Amino acid sequence: MNYMDNFKKWSESEIINKKTRQELLAIQDDNAEIEERFYKNLEFGTGGLRGIIGAGTNRINIYTVRKATQGLADFIKLYSSNKSVNSVAIAYDSRHYSDVFAEEAALVLAANNIKAYLFDSLRPTPELSFAVHHLNCDAGIVVTASHNPPEYNGYKVYGADGGQITLEMANAIISQINKFDIFKDVKICNKEVAIKNELFSYIGENIDQEYLNRVTELSLNPNIAKDFSDFKIVYTPLHGSGLMPIERALKMLGYNDLHIVESQKEPNGDFPTVKSPNPEEREALSEGIKLAEKIDADIVFGTDPDADRVGVAVRNKEGNYELLTGNQIGALLTHYLVTNKKDINSRDAVIKTIVTSELGANIAKAYGATVFDTLTGFKFIGEKINEFEEKNNYDFLFGYEESYGYLAGTFVRDKDAVISSVLIVEMAAYYKLKDMTLIEAMDNIYKEYGYYSDSLESYTFKGIDGQEKIKSVVEKFRNIDKLLAGFSDINTIEDYKDSTKYFVKTSHNEIIDLPSADVIKIHFENGDWFAVRPSGTEPKLKIYYSALGSNNDESLGRLKHLKEKIHEYL
Repeated sequence: MNYMDNFKKWSESEIINKKTRQELLAIQDDNAEIEERFYKNLEFGTGGLRGIIGAGTNRINIYTVRKATQGLADFIKLYSSNKSVNSVAIAYDSRHYSDVFAEEAALVLAANNIKAYLFDSLRPTPELSFAVHHLNCDAGIVVTASHNPPEYNGYKVYGADGGQITLEMANAIISQINKFDIFKDVKICNKEVAIKNELFSYIGENIDQEYLNRVTELSLNPNIAKDFSDFKIVYTPLHGSGLMPIERALKMLGYNDLHIVESQKEPNGDFPTVKSPNPEEREALSEGIKLAEKIDADIVFGTDPDADRVGVAVRNKEGNYELLTGNQIGALLTHYLVTNKKDINSRDAVIKTIVTSELGANIAKAYGATVFDTLTGFKFIGEKINEFEEKNNYDFLFGYEESYGYLAGTFVRDKDAVISSVLIVEMAAYYKLKDMTLIEAMDNIYKEYGYYSDSLESYTFKGIDGQEKIKSVVEKFRNIDKLLAGFSDINTIEDYKDSTKYFVKTSHNEIIDLPSADVIKIHFENGDWFAVRPSGTEPKLKIYYSALGSNNDESLGRLKHLKEKIHEYL
Protein backbone atom coordinates (compact mmCIF):
# COMPACT_ATOMS: atom_id res chain seq x y z
CA MET A 1 0.00 0.00 0.00
CA ASN A 2 1.54 3.35 -1.06
CA TYR A 3 1.39 6.55 0.96
CA MET A 4 -1.69 7.93 -0.85
CA ASP A 5 -3.56 4.69 -0.23
CA ASN A 6 -2.65 4.90 3.44
CA PHE A 7 -3.78 8.52 3.59
CA LYS A 8 -7.10 7.61 1.97
CA LYS A 9 -7.59 4.68 4.34
CA TRP A 10 -7.13 6.95 7.37
CA SER A 11 -9.24 9.77 5.94
CA GLU A 12 -12.17 7.47 5.22
CA SER A 13 -11.97 5.35 8.37
CA GLU A 14 -14.95 5.45 10.71
CA ILE A 15 -12.62 4.74 13.64
CA ILE A 16 -10.65 7.99 13.65
CA ASN A 17 -11.90 10.82 15.82
CA LYS A 18 -12.94 14.33 14.76
CA LYS A 19 -9.62 15.96 15.66
CA THR A 20 -7.61 13.46 13.60
CA ARG A 21 -9.96 13.89 10.65
CA GLN A 22 -9.54 17.66 10.76
CA GLU A 23 -5.77 17.29 10.87
CA LEU A 24 -5.86 15.09 7.77
CA LEU A 25 -8.16 17.49 5.91
CA ALA A 26 -5.70 20.29 6.58
CA ILE A 27 -2.94 18.47 4.64
CA GLN A 28 -5.00 16.93 1.83
CA ASP A 29 -3.43 19.22 -0.80
CA ASP A 30 0.14 18.92 0.51
CA ASN A 31 1.60 15.90 -1.24
CA ALA A 32 5.02 16.17 0.40
CA GLU A 33 3.49 16.27 3.88
CA ILE A 34 1.22 13.32 3.10
CA GLU A 35 4.18 11.32 1.82
CA GLU A 36 6.29 12.05 4.89
CA ARG A 37 3.46 11.07 7.26
CA PHE A 38 2.33 7.95 5.40
CA TYR A 39 5.24 6.55 3.37
CA LYS A 40 5.97 4.02 6.11
CA ASN A 41 4.76 2.80 9.49
CA LEU A 42 6.38 4.34 12.55
CA GLU A 43 8.90 1.64 13.33
CA PHE A 44 8.61 -0.38 16.50
CA GLY A 45 12.32 -0.65 17.17
CA THR A 46 14.28 -2.50 19.81
CA GLY A 47 12.77 -0.31 22.54
CA GLY A 48 9.41 0.69 21.11
CA LEU A 49 8.13 3.75 19.25
CA ARG A 50 9.43 7.29 19.00
CA GLY A 51 8.24 9.96 16.60
CA ILE A 52 6.57 13.30 15.98
CA ILE A 53 3.08 13.62 17.45
CA GLY A 54 0.37 13.78 14.79
CA ALA A 55 -1.92 11.89 12.43
CA GLY A 56 -0.36 9.31 10.13
CA THR A 57 1.27 5.90 10.05
CA ASN A 58 4.70 7.53 10.49
CA ARG A 59 3.57 9.54 13.52
CA ILE A 60 2.84 8.74 17.14
CA ASN A 61 -0.86 9.05 17.96
CA ILE A 62 -3.54 7.09 19.79
CA TYR A 63 -3.89 4.68 16.85
CA THR A 64 -0.20 3.79 16.50
CA VAL A 65 -0.02 3.48 20.31
CA ARG A 66 -3.08 1.22 20.35
CA LYS A 67 -1.64 -0.98 17.61
CA ALA A 68 1.69 -1.33 19.41
CA THR A 69 -0.14 -2.23 22.62
CA GLN A 70 -2.28 -4.82 20.85
CA GLY A 71 0.93 -6.40 19.58
CA LEU A 72 2.33 -6.41 23.11
CA ALA A 73 -0.90 -7.93 24.46
CA ASP A 74 -0.81 -10.71 21.87
CA PHE A 75 2.84 -11.36 22.71
CA ILE A 76 2.07 -11.58 26.44
CA LYS A 77 -0.83 -13.98 25.92
CA LEU A 78 1.32 -16.13 23.65
CA TYR A 79 4.42 -16.31 25.84
CA SER A 80 3.13 -15.75 29.39
CA SER A 81 0.17 -18.12 29.44
CA ASN A 82 1.38 -19.85 32.61
CA LYS A 83 -0.05 -17.01 34.71
CA SER A 84 -3.69 -16.88 35.78
CA VAL A 85 -3.68 -13.08 35.43
CA ASN A 86 -1.23 -11.18 33.24
CA SER A 87 -0.38 -7.58 34.08
CA VAL A 88 1.51 -4.55 32.77
CA ALA A 89 2.69 -1.43 34.64
CA ILE A 90 2.44 1.91 32.81
CA ALA A 91 4.09 5.28 33.49
CA TYR A 92 4.35 8.54 31.60
CA ASP A 93 6.21 11.85 31.70
CA SER A 94 5.26 15.48 31.10
CA ARG A 95 5.19 15.46 27.30
CA HIS A 96 2.13 16.36 25.26
CA TYR A 97 -0.39 13.50 25.17
CA SER A 98 1.73 11.31 27.44
CA ASP A 99 -1.17 10.80 29.85
CA VAL A 100 -3.57 10.19 26.94
CA PHE A 101 -1.32 7.62 25.28
CA ALA A 102 -0.72 5.88 28.62
CA GLU A 103 -4.44 5.53 29.30
CA GLU A 104 -5.13 4.33 25.74
CA ALA A 105 -2.52 1.62 26.22
CA ALA A 106 -4.12 0.61 29.52
CA LEU A 107 -7.54 0.25 27.91
CA VAL A 108 -6.20 -1.89 25.08
CA LEU A 109 -4.57 -4.19 27.63
CA ALA A 110 -7.79 -4.38 29.66
CA ALA A 111 -9.73 -5.27 26.51
CA ASN A 112 -7.32 -8.18 26.10
CA ASN A 113 -7.93 -9.35 29.68
CA ILE A 114 -4.55 -8.09 30.87
CA LYS A 115 -4.50 -6.01 34.04
CA ALA A 116 -3.05 -2.50 33.67
CA TYR A 117 -1.38 -0.74 36.61
CA LEU A 118 -1.30 2.94 35.62
CA PHE A 119 0.59 5.49 37.71
CA ASP A 120 -1.79 8.17 38.99
CA SER A 121 0.43 10.99 37.68
CA LEU A 122 3.74 11.42 35.88
CA ARG A 123 6.67 9.30 37.14
CA PRO A 124 10.28 8.75 36.08
CA THR A 125 11.16 5.94 33.71
CA PRO A 126 13.36 4.20 36.33
CA GLU A 127 10.45 4.03 38.77
CA LEU A 128 8.47 2.24 36.07
CA SER A 129 11.34 -0.24 35.75
CA PHE A 130 11.18 -0.80 39.51
CA ALA A 131 7.37 -1.16 39.51
CA VAL A 132 7.37 -3.86 36.82
CA HIS A 133 9.57 -6.13 38.90
CA HIS A 134 8.05 -5.14 42.25
CA LEU A 135 4.49 -5.90 41.09
CA ASN A 136 5.54 -9.09 39.29
CA CYS A 137 4.23 -7.78 35.97
CA ASP A 138 4.75 -9.41 32.59
CA ALA A 139 5.85 -6.14 31.01
CA GLY A 140 5.97 -2.38 31.41
CA ILE A 141 5.25 0.65 29.23
CA VAL A 142 6.53 4.18 29.67
CA VAL A 143 5.33 7.02 27.45
CA THR A 144 8.24 9.40 26.90
CA ALA A 145 10.56 10.77 24.24
CA SER A 146 13.33 11.42 26.74
CA HIS A 147 15.17 14.65 25.84
CA ASN A 148 13.80 15.03 22.30
CA PRO A 149 12.18 18.32 21.18
CA PRO A 150 8.58 19.07 22.32
CA GLU A 151 6.94 17.83 19.11
CA TYR A 152 8.10 14.26 19.85
CA ASN A 153 6.76 11.53 22.07
CA GLY A 154 7.55 7.86 22.47
CA TYR A 155 6.47 4.50 23.79
CA LYS A 156 9.05 2.23 25.45
CA VAL A 157 8.42 -1.38 26.43
CA TYR A 158 10.03 -3.19 29.35
CA GLY A 159 10.28 -6.89 30.07
CA ALA A 160 9.27 -8.75 33.22
CA ASP A 161 12.71 -8.11 34.74
CA GLY A 162 12.19 -4.35 34.55
CA GLY A 163 14.75 -3.95 31.78
CA GLN A 164 14.15 -2.66 28.27
CA ILE A 165 12.98 -5.47 26.02
CA THR A 166 15.57 -7.69 24.40
CA LEU A 167 16.09 -7.85 20.64
CA GLU A 168 14.33 -11.22 20.61
CA MET A 169 11.32 -9.86 22.51
CA ALA A 170 11.15 -6.81 20.27
CA ASN A 171 11.16 -8.98 17.15
CA ALA A 172 8.45 -11.21 18.61
CA ILE A 173 6.25 -8.17 19.39
CA ILE A 174 6.87 -6.74 15.91
CA SER A 175 5.82 -10.09 14.45
CA GLN A 176 2.50 -9.80 16.29
CA ILE A 177 2.02 -6.14 15.31
CA ASN A 178 2.49 -6.94 11.62
CA LYS A 179 -0.34 -9.47 11.68
CA PHE A 180 -3.26 -7.09 12.07
CA ASP A 181 -4.91 -3.93 10.78
CA ILE A 182 -4.44 -0.72 12.77
CA PHE A 183 -8.19 -0.02 12.87
CA LYS A 184 -10.05 -3.31 12.48
CA ASP A 185 -8.06 -5.64 14.69
CA VAL A 186 -7.22 -3.56 17.77
CA LYS A 187 -9.31 -4.18 20.88
CA ILE A 188 -10.14 -1.39 23.30
CA CYS A 189 -12.63 -1.19 26.15
CA ASN A 190 -14.43 1.43 28.20
CA LYS A 191 -12.53 2.70 31.24
CA GLU A 192 -15.42 2.20 33.66
CA VAL A 193 -15.84 -1.39 32.46
CA ALA A 194 -12.11 -2.04 32.83
CA ILE A 195 -12.12 -0.73 36.41
CA LYS A 196 -15.25 -2.73 37.28
CA ASN A 197 -13.63 -5.91 35.95
CA GLU A 198 -10.47 -5.17 38.00
CA LEU A 199 -8.39 -4.88 34.84
CA PHE A 200 -7.44 -1.23 35.40
CA SER A 201 -6.11 0.29 38.59
CA TYR A 202 -4.01 3.26 39.64
CA ILE A 203 -0.74 2.98 41.53
CA GLY A 204 1.21 5.70 43.30
CA GLU A 205 2.45 6.44 46.82
CA ASN A 206 2.92 2.82 47.87
CA ILE A 207 5.31 2.25 44.97
CA ASP A 208 6.94 5.66 45.44
CA GLN A 209 7.94 5.01 49.04
CA GLU A 210 9.25 1.52 48.40
CA TYR A 211 11.31 2.77 45.45
CA LEU A 212 12.72 5.69 47.46
CA ASN A 213 13.62 3.40 50.35
CA ARG A 214 15.66 1.29 47.97
CA VAL A 215 17.29 4.37 46.42
CA THR A 216 18.45 5.79 49.75
CA GLU A 217 19.79 2.39 50.84
CA LEU A 218 22.42 2.73 48.08
CA SER A 219 24.09 5.60 49.95
CA LEU A 220 27.72 4.80 50.79
CA ASN A 221 27.94 7.58 53.37
CA PRO A 222 24.35 8.02 54.60
CA ASN A 223 25.31 10.34 57.46
CA ILE A 224 27.43 12.72 55.45
CA ALA A 225 24.72 15.40 55.20
CA LYS A 226 24.87 15.80 58.98
CA ASP A 227 28.44 17.11 58.70
CA PHE A 228 27.33 20.20 56.78
CA SER A 229 25.58 23.41 57.58
CA ASP A 230 26.52 25.08 54.29
CA PHE A 231 26.30 22.45 51.53
CA LYS A 232 24.01 24.08 48.97
CA ILE A 233 22.37 22.17 46.14
CA VAL A 234 20.53 23.50 43.09
CA TYR A 235 18.30 21.15 41.09
CA THR A 236 16.12 21.57 38.02
CA PRO A 237 13.70 18.90 36.76
CA LEU A 238 13.49 20.76 33.39
CA HIS A 239 9.67 20.64 33.49
CA GLY A 240 9.79 16.85 33.78
CA SER A 241 9.10 14.01 36.20
CA GLY A 242 12.16 14.09 38.45
CA LEU A 243 11.12 16.63 41.08
CA MET A 244 9.11 14.47 43.48
CA PRO A 245 11.45 11.47 43.80
CA ILE A 246 14.72 13.42 43.79
CA GLU A 247 13.58 16.03 46.28
CA ARG A 248 12.19 13.35 48.59
CA ALA A 249 15.25 11.09 48.32
CA LEU A 250 17.69 13.90 49.12
CA LYS A 251 15.63 15.10 52.08
CA MET A 252 15.35 11.52 53.38
CA LEU A 253 19.16 11.53 53.51
CA GLY A 254 19.27 14.89 55.29
CA TYR A 255 20.16 17.26 52.45
CA ASN A 256 17.92 20.12 53.47
CA ASP A 257 19.68 23.04 51.76
CA LEU A 258 18.10 22.09 48.43
CA HIS A 259 17.01 24.82 46.01
CA ILE A 260 14.67 24.02 43.12
CA VAL A 261 14.72 26.20 39.99
CA GLU A 262 11.27 27.75 40.28
CA SER A 263 10.82 28.55 36.57
CA GLN A 264 11.41 24.91 35.62
CA LYS A 265 9.67 23.25 38.53
CA GLU A 266 6.24 22.56 37.01
CA PRO A 267 5.70 19.85 34.36
CA ASN A 268 5.23 21.37 30.91
CA GLY A 269 5.42 19.54 27.58
CA ASP A 270 6.42 22.73 25.77
CA PHE A 271 9.60 23.00 27.89
CA PRO A 272 9.23 26.78 27.59
CA THR A 273 12.44 27.84 29.36
CA VAL A 274 14.89 25.75 27.29
CA LYS A 275 15.69 25.09 23.65
CA SER A 276 15.87 21.40 24.47
CA PRO A 277 15.26 19.58 27.79
CA ASN A 278 18.66 17.93 27.50
CA PRO A 279 20.66 18.14 30.77
CA GLU A 280 23.97 17.53 29.03
CA GLU A 281 23.75 20.98 27.40
CA ARG A 282 24.75 24.14 29.23
CA GLU A 283 21.73 26.02 27.90
CA ALA A 284 19.38 23.58 29.65
CA LEU A 285 21.15 24.18 32.97
CA SER A 286 21.51 27.95 32.53
CA GLU A 287 18.60 28.79 34.86
CA GLY A 288 20.06 26.48 37.48
CA ILE A 289 23.50 28.03 37.11
CA LYS A 290 22.04 31.53 37.58
CA LEU A 291 20.44 30.42 40.83
CA ALA A 292 23.65 28.68 41.90
CA GLU A 293 25.67 31.84 41.30
CA LYS A 294 23.18 33.85 43.33
CA ILE A 295 23.29 31.58 46.38
CA ASP A 296 26.87 30.29 45.93
CA ALA A 297 25.78 26.66 45.54
CA ASP A 298 28.21 23.75 45.66
CA ILE A 299 26.55 21.79 42.87
CA VAL A 300 23.95 22.24 40.12
CA PHE A 301 22.25 19.32 38.42
CA GLY A 302 19.29 18.70 36.15
CA THR A 303 17.38 15.71 34.84
CA ASP A 304 15.64 15.13 31.53
CA PRO A 305 11.81 14.83 31.28
CA ASP A 306 11.63 11.13 32.18
CA ALA A 307 14.45 11.45 34.76
CA ASP A 308 16.71 8.71 33.53
CA ARG A 309 19.65 11.01 32.65
CA VAL A 310 21.38 13.68 34.71
CA GLY A 311 23.73 16.58 33.90
CA VAL A 312 25.98 18.29 36.44
CA ALA A 313 27.81 21.61 36.85
CA VAL A 314 30.24 22.56 39.65
CA ARG A 315 32.53 25.51 40.38
CA ASN A 316 36.03 25.43 38.93
CA LYS A 317 39.16 27.23 40.20
CA GLU A 318 38.13 30.43 38.43
CA GLY A 319 34.83 30.43 40.29
CA ASN A 320 32.73 29.63 37.22
CA TYR A 321 30.29 26.73 36.96
CA GLU A 322 31.73 24.10 34.66
CA LEU A 323 29.71 21.26 33.13
CA LEU A 324 31.00 17.75 33.61
CA THR A 325 30.75 15.43 30.62
CA GLY A 326 28.96 12.11 30.77
CA ASN A 327 32.29 10.31 30.64
CA GLN A 328 33.67 12.42 33.51
CA ILE A 329 30.61 11.78 35.72
CA GLY A 330 30.91 8.06 34.97
CA ALA A 331 34.60 8.03 35.88
CA LEU A 332 33.99 10.02 39.08
CA LEU A 333 31.17 7.72 40.19
CA THR A 334 33.22 4.62 39.40
CA HIS A 335 36.11 5.99 41.46
CA TYR A 336 33.78 6.96 44.32
CA LEU A 337 32.23 3.49 44.41
CA VAL A 338 35.45 1.49 44.26
CA THR A 339 37.16 3.65 46.89
CA ASN A 340 34.24 3.64 49.33
CA LYS A 341 33.13 0.02 49.06
CA LYS A 342 35.02 -2.62 50.98
CA ASP A 343 36.77 -5.63 49.46
CA ILE A 344 36.39 -4.85 45.76
CA ASN A 345 37.39 -7.97 43.80
CA SER A 346 37.04 -9.64 40.41
CA ARG A 347 33.43 -10.64 41.11
CA ASP A 348 32.49 -6.95 41.17
CA ALA A 349 31.42 -5.94 37.67
CA VAL A 350 31.43 -2.54 36.03
CA ILE A 351 29.66 -2.31 32.68
CA LYS A 352 30.07 0.40 30.04
CA THR A 353 29.15 0.79 26.39
CA ILE A 354 31.56 0.51 23.45
CA VAL A 355 31.40 4.28 22.76
CA THR A 356 32.17 5.23 26.37
CA SER A 357 35.63 6.42 27.45
CA GLU A 358 38.08 3.86 28.83
CA LEU A 359 38.89 6.06 31.85
CA GLY A 360 36.25 4.62 34.18
CA ALA A 361 37.10 1.10 33.01
CA ASN A 362 40.77 1.59 33.86
CA ILE A 363 39.87 2.90 37.32
CA ALA A 364 37.68 -0.14 37.99
CA LYS A 365 40.38 -2.54 36.80
CA ALA A 366 43.00 -0.84 38.97
CA TYR A 367 40.90 -1.66 42.05
CA GLY A 368 40.36 -5.28 41.01
CA ALA A 369 36.88 -5.11 39.47
CA THR A 370 36.02 -6.77 36.15
CA VAL A 371 34.89 -4.57 33.26
CA PHE A 372 32.44 -5.51 30.52
CA ASP A 373 31.60 -3.70 27.29
CA THR A 374 28.15 -3.72 25.72
CA LEU A 375 26.55 -2.18 22.67
CA THR A 376 25.17 1.34 22.96
CA GLY A 377 21.93 1.41 24.93
CA PHE A 378 21.20 0.66 28.56
CA LYS A 379 19.10 -2.35 27.60
CA PHE A 380 22.32 -4.25 27.03
CA ILE A 381 23.62 -3.31 30.48
CA GLY A 382 20.34 -4.60 31.94
CA GLU A 383 20.73 -7.86 30.03
CA LYS A 384 24.22 -8.27 31.44
CA ILE A 385 22.91 -7.82 34.98
CA ASN A 386 20.37 -10.59 34.31
CA GLU A 387 23.15 -12.81 33.03
CA PHE A 388 25.19 -12.25 36.21
CA GLU A 389 22.22 -13.24 38.37
CA GLU A 390 21.42 -16.33 36.30
CA LYS A 391 25.00 -17.61 36.28
CA ASN A 392 25.92 -16.27 39.74
CA ASN A 393 29.37 -15.40 38.41
CA TYR A 394 29.55 -11.62 38.97
CA ASP A 395 28.03 -9.01 41.28
CA PHE A 396 26.86 -5.87 39.51
CA LEU A 397 28.57 -2.79 40.90
CA PHE A 398 27.96 0.00 38.41
CA GLY A 399 26.89 0.57 34.81
CA TYR A 400 27.07 3.68 32.69
CA GLU A 401 27.22 5.19 29.23
CA GLU A 402 28.70 8.45 27.94
CA SER A 403 25.24 9.88 27.28
CA TYR A 404 24.67 10.76 30.96
CA GLY A 405 23.04 7.51 32.04
CA TYR A 406 24.17 5.66 35.20
CA LEU A 407 22.97 2.85 37.44
CA ALA A 408 23.94 1.35 40.79
CA GLY A 409 21.89 -1.37 42.49
CA THR A 410 19.80 -4.03 40.76
CA PHE A 411 16.23 -3.12 41.73
CA VAL A 412 16.09 -0.95 38.59
CA ARG A 413 17.24 -2.29 35.22
CA ASP A 414 17.64 0.95 33.31
CA LYS A 415 19.61 4.15 33.74
CA ASP A 416 18.30 6.00 36.74
CA ALA A 417 18.76 9.73 37.34
CA VAL A 418 17.20 9.49 40.81
CA ILE A 419 19.83 7.01 42.00
CA SER A 420 22.54 8.90 40.09
CA SER A 421 21.55 12.28 41.54
CA VAL A 422 21.67 10.96 45.10
CA LEU A 423 25.13 9.46 44.56
CA ILE A 424 26.45 12.55 42.74
CA VAL A 425 25.28 14.89 45.52
CA GLU A 426 26.77 12.56 48.14
CA MET A 427 30.03 12.38 46.17
CA ALA A 428 30.22 16.19 45.97
CA ALA A 429 29.65 16.42 49.73
CA TYR A 430 32.29 13.75 50.33
CA TYR A 431 34.90 15.75 48.40
CA LYS A 432 33.86 19.00 50.06
CA LEU A 433 34.78 17.44 53.40
CA LYS A 434 38.21 17.01 51.85
CA ASP A 435 38.15 20.66 50.77
CA MET A 436 37.83 19.66 47.10
CA THR A 437 35.33 20.20 44.30
CA LEU A 438 34.39 17.53 41.78
CA ILE A 439 36.55 19.40 39.25
CA GLU A 440 39.58 18.98 41.53
CA ALA A 441 38.68 15.34 42.12
CA MET A 442 38.55 14.87 38.37
CA ASP A 443 41.97 16.50 37.97
CA ASN A 444 43.43 14.06 40.49
CA ILE A 445 42.00 11.15 38.53
CA TYR A 446 43.55 12.48 35.32
CA LYS A 447 46.95 12.81 37.00
CA GLU A 448 46.80 9.17 38.05
CA TYR A 449 45.18 7.54 35.00
CA GLY A 450 45.99 9.86 32.10
CA TYR A 451 44.20 12.77 30.48
CA TYR A 452 41.26 11.65 28.36
CA SER A 453 39.53 14.05 25.98
CA ASP A 454 36.25 12.72 24.61
CA SER A 455 33.78 14.29 22.24
CA LEU A 456 30.57 13.55 20.36
CA GLU A 457 29.42 15.14 17.11
CA SER A 458 25.84 14.63 15.91
CA TYR A 459 24.61 15.34 12.39
CA THR A 460 20.86 15.52 11.72
CA PHE A 461 19.49 14.23 8.41
CA LYS A 462 15.70 14.30 8.30
CA GLY A 463 13.25 12.54 6.00
CA ILE A 464 13.69 9.82 3.40
CA ASP A 465 16.78 11.40 1.82
CA GLY A 466 18.32 11.83 5.24
CA GLN A 467 18.15 8.11 5.96
CA GLU A 468 20.00 7.40 2.71
CA LYS A 469 22.62 10.01 3.58
CA ILE A 470 23.28 8.43 6.97
CA LYS A 471 23.56 5.01 5.39
CA SER A 472 26.04 6.21 2.76
CA VAL A 473 28.31 7.87 5.35
CA VAL A 474 28.40 4.74 7.53
CA GLU A 475 29.19 2.59 4.49
CA LYS A 476 32.12 4.87 3.63
CA PHE A 477 33.67 3.98 6.98
CA ARG A 478 32.79 0.32 6.45
CA ASN A 479 34.87 0.19 3.23
CA ILE A 480 38.23 -1.03 4.53
CA ASP A 481 40.18 -0.23 1.37
CA LYS A 482 39.01 3.39 1.37
CA LEU A 483 39.58 3.64 5.10
CA LEU A 484 43.16 2.38 4.94
CA ALA A 485 43.87 4.70 2.00
CA GLY A 486 42.62 7.62 4.10
CA PHE A 487 44.43 6.76 7.34
CA SER A 488 47.95 5.37 7.63
CA ASP A 489 48.05 4.58 11.35
CA ILE A 490 44.98 2.41 12.00
CA ASN A 491 45.52 -0.46 14.43
CA THR A 492 42.12 -2.21 14.41
CA ILE A 493 38.73 -1.82 12.73
CA GLU A 494 35.72 -3.11 14.65
CA ASP A 495 32.61 -3.66 12.54
CA TYR A 496 29.81 -4.58 14.87
CA LYS A 497 27.41 -5.25 12.02
CA ASP A 498 29.23 -8.46 11.09
CA SER A 499 30.82 -8.86 14.56
CA THR A 500 34.43 -8.76 13.36
CA LYS A 501 37.57 -7.05 14.62
CA TYR A 502 40.17 -6.62 11.87
CA PHE A 503 43.83 -6.26 12.81
CA VAL A 504 45.55 -4.17 10.16
CA LYS A 505 49.18 -5.24 10.70
CA THR A 506 48.50 -8.98 10.70
CA SER A 507 45.46 -8.86 8.36
CA HIS A 508 43.44 -11.24 10.49
CA ASN A 509 39.95 -11.08 12.03
CA GLU A 510 38.60 -11.91 15.47
CA ILE A 511 34.96 -12.43 16.40
CA ILE A 512 33.31 -9.75 18.57
CA ASP A 513 31.06 -11.50 21.09
CA LEU A 514 28.24 -8.98 20.99
CA PRO A 515 24.95 -8.79 19.06
CA SER A 516 25.05 -7.28 15.58
CA ALA A 517 24.78 -3.48 15.45
CA ASP A 518 25.37 -0.82 12.80
CA VAL A 519 28.52 0.58 14.42
CA ILE A 520 32.09 1.06 13.17
CA LYS A 521 34.90 1.70 15.67
CA ILE A 522 38.45 2.48 14.57
CA HIS A 523 41.44 2.31 16.94
CA PHE A 524 44.71 4.02 16.06
CA GLU A 525 48.21 2.90 16.98
CA ASN A 526 48.60 5.75 19.48
CA GLY A 527 45.51 4.61 21.46
CA ASP A 528 43.06 7.20 20.14
CA TRP A 529 39.80 5.97 18.64
CA PHE A 530 36.58 7.07 17.01
CA ALA A 531 33.25 5.36 16.38
CA VAL A 532 30.42 6.00 13.91
CA ARG A 533 26.82 4.94 14.40
CA PRO A 534 23.32 6.01 13.34
CA SER A 535 21.12 6.98 16.27
CA GLY A 536 18.53 4.38 17.15
CA THR A 537 15.95 6.98 18.20
CA GLU A 538 16.59 10.13 16.13
CA PRO A 539 17.43 10.95 12.48
CA LYS A 540 21.05 11.52 13.41
CA LEU A 541 24.51 10.25 12.58
CA LYS A 542 26.79 10.19 15.63
CA ILE A 543 30.60 10.25 15.66
CA TYR A 544 32.38 9.60 18.96
CA TYR A 545 36.01 10.58 19.58
CA SER A 546 38.49 9.73 22.32
CA ALA A 547 42.11 10.86 22.72
CA LEU A 548 44.59 10.22 25.53
CA GLY A 549 47.55 12.39 26.52
CA SER A 550 50.10 12.76 29.32
CA ASN A 551 48.65 16.20 30.09
CA ASN A 552 45.53 18.17 29.28
CA ASP A 553 47.04 20.19 26.42
CA GLU A 554 48.38 17.08 24.72
CA SER A 555 45.06 15.28 25.06
CA LEU A 556 43.08 18.22 23.64
CA GLY A 557 45.59 18.60 20.82
CA ARG A 558 45.27 14.94 19.86
CA LEU A 559 41.48 15.21 19.97
CA LYS A 560 41.57 18.25 17.66
CA HIS A 561 43.89 16.43 15.26
CA LEU A 562 41.66 13.33 15.29
CA LYS A 563 38.57 15.37 14.44
CA GLU A 564 40.39 17.13 11.62
CA LYS A 565 41.41 13.79 10.12
CA ILE A 566 37.83 12.50 10.19
CA HIS A 567 36.39 15.71 8.76
CA GLU A 568 38.95 15.61 5.95
CA TYR A 569 38.02 12.00 5.19
CA LEU A 570 34.34 12.93 4.98
